Amino acid sequence: MSDHTSPADPPGQRFVVCGDGTLARRLVAELVDRYGVAVTVVLPSLTENHAPDIAEFGPETGESALRPEILVARRLTAEVLERAGARHAAAVALVGQDDVTNVDAAMMVRELDPDVRLVVRLFNPVLGEGVATMLGDCAVLSGSEIAAPAFVAATLGDEAPTYLRLGDDERLRTASRRTLDATADVVCALADTDGPEPDTLPADEASADLVLVRAYGQRRTEPPRRRPRLLRTTGLLFGRNLRLALGGTAVLFAVAAAVLAYARGVPPTDAAYLVLLTALGGADADPAASTVEKVTAVVLAIAGVALVPTVTALVVDALVHARLKVAAGGLPDPVAGHVIVVGLGNIGTRVLHELHAFGMTVVGVDRGESARGVAVARELRLPVVIGDATSAETLRAASVQTSRALVVLTSDDVTNLETALLGRSAHQEAGRTDGKLRVVLRLFDDGFAQRVQRTFGLTRSRSVSYLAAPAFAAAMMGREVIDTISVGRRVLLVAELPVGAGSDIEGRYCPDVSVPGEVRVIAMRTGRAGQTIWSLPERRPLVRTDTLIVVATRAGLAALLPRTVPSPDPPPMPEETPLRLLTTPARRRPDEPAPEPSA
Repeated sequence: MSDHTSPADPPGQRFVVCGDGTLARRLVAELVDRYGVAVTVVLPSLTENHAPDIAEFGPETGESALRPEILVARRLTAEVLERAGARHAAAVALVGQDDVTNVDAAMMVRELDPDVRLVVRLFNPVLGEGVATMLGDCAVLSGSEIAAPAFVAATLGDEAPTYLRLGDDERLRTASRRTLDATADVVCALADTDGPEPDTLPADEASADLVLVRAYGQRRTEPPRRRPRLLRTTGLLFGRNLRLALGGTAVLFAVAAAVLAYARGVPPTDAAYLVLLTALGGADADPAASTVEKVTAVVLAIAGVALVPTVTALVVDALVHARLKVAAGGLPDPVAGHVIVVGLGNIGTRVLHELHAFGMTVVGVDRGESARGVAVARELRLPVVIGDATSAETLRAASVQTSRALVVLTSDDVTNLETALLGRSAHQEAGRTDGKLRVVLRLFDDGFAQRVQRTFGLTRSRSVSYLAAPAFAAAMMGREVIDTISVGRRVLLVAELPVGAGSDIEGRYCPDVSVPGEVRVIAMRTGRAGQTIWSLPERRPLVRTDTLIVVATRAGLAALLPRTVPSPDPPPMPEETPLRLLTTPARRRPDEPAPEPSA
């Protein structure tokens, strides 16, 4: 372990990572194991968060030369970044939890070196757009934005496909093959999920049940259906106790009216008039009345005396109770068929927002008012329960017994598991007959997730850092991962890779680039503005003006990236090459003589 970069490293070959969270840990592993590069990690401490695991990190290859260098510094300063080698690094990744700290460090790195590649983790999209614009070669990514669609897809299942963003007029979506008709434009077979582990990018495309198809038209989502304000206000005022009191009074009045109509032989309308008058204290005593009439009049008089204060007390109690319940994070209205999102941090906020955009009824749960997603939920007028999600009372306050799905997204694996088991138990105790509770967990550790699946039958778990780290690593390598596709706990990456001048793949054919189980080329952008070829030509060599759009595994992308890097001394590109390569020769019969060469 060292506190400085190795002097043996040539300039521009070392990568610097600043952060000690789960994303930093995964990113270091991705750079070392997948790309085999030298890494320096700046940690605020050796004992906090995931710093101990990063400090003891050993690459899968076992080569000691690839172990990351460690620099410990409580605060990121220009001096610390200088010592870490940021001035001459190939790329610097700032992946701390705090947006302001990351932006401040990015500006210091840019002052040290105007040309070093920056990869900055930011949650705030407005701030991210400004940083990317002002700091030159700078990629701004959000781990929660990358991972959120995977959690939403796991929550909704086949009801809501995952859309991929390739451009203004180009949209792809994932789909289950069983939901497609014969007219669907299938672009790529993604995975065969029938086995215990998904087979991604299978050689036999017909065996895949998860596919990528072209989506035509705009994505449509139904706006969330909300109860009218008048109905919600009425529900707050007329609580259960008040409804019972008014209902009992109405029954009493109806019985009294029937008795008076029978005793006096008057029409029902006159009897109702006498009842209301007597109950409200407007009738005079009649000594000549029958016993039945006298008893009825006395009961009505007593009921009338008690009615006004009782109704007043119940209305006041309902208002106070409703305000206290909302202030404490309870639900003002009963809900059913909703989704509960536990943990309103970065990823919880994104998932809550996307589920709301899909038209789902969402209830948020967090232990603190200061969580980022609490303010967002209230801005969207979504109910939030403030409390400990490992308490059954908190989950019942969120109506887990009537919910359709429980998404648990805190940063602690054990807390997430405990919450999931409590929620499932409460749902089962309610005797729901409309299906099992769909539980989606955030779990960092893969081994723990597999044991949870085998032991408790909780099969839907995702890791934010696992989904996001490959995109950050590719950005450090100068390539853009434009989207990710979650397949169980695995991830497929959709990336745009320019064909470098003199690179290994220049002059090769698209089928030669695709490797079953690792990489599949799905489209190609040519040098012509706006031209994207989806039906890939088999005999057209790739040229340096092309850009490939690929779907790849983590290992597949790491292996393909070096093959796209431009050569230091690329050969010149003949002027006629683009025209000749874009022309497909006519097919001729085997017995037809070859054409004469042109002059």
